[in-house]
Amino acid sequence: MMTLAKMSEYDPKDLAMAGFKAADNILSSWGCSVQQSQNILKLSSTSYHKFKANPEKTNLSDDQLERVSYLLNMHQALRIVFSNNENVSGFMSMKNSNDYFAGRTPLEIINSGKFSDLYEVTKRIDALRGGLWG
Repeated sequence: MMTLAKMSEYDPKDLAMAGFKAADNILSSWGCSVQQSQNILKLSSTSYHKFKANPEKTNLSDDQLERVSYLLNMHQALRIVFSNNENVSGFMSMKNSNDYFAGRTPLEIINSGKFSDLYEVTKRIDALRGGLWG
């Protein structure tokens, strides 16, 4: 998993722009509404729409960059676990009976906007691929 230390080797402006675009595309592929994307990324409506309209103006905090990193890692883990795109994009909207999920979908949980929820869902998705977080 990419850490903030590794991310700091890159130009912050380029990283923010690429990260926002990638995260927004992933969230869209998962069926997220604009409001859900804003909640998950902890972006105001104004900032979200400004970044969509003018990606070169994207400015993300360390917290937001870390959120992007978790989303990228979840997406990559899903691509490793599933061989078809329907499951890669649909998994996040599937109800899960695992104790942690308790019948909720991963998206329902991360839509809270709480960093801890994003972390916990990422950890569990990483474990699906046999990751180290098991």
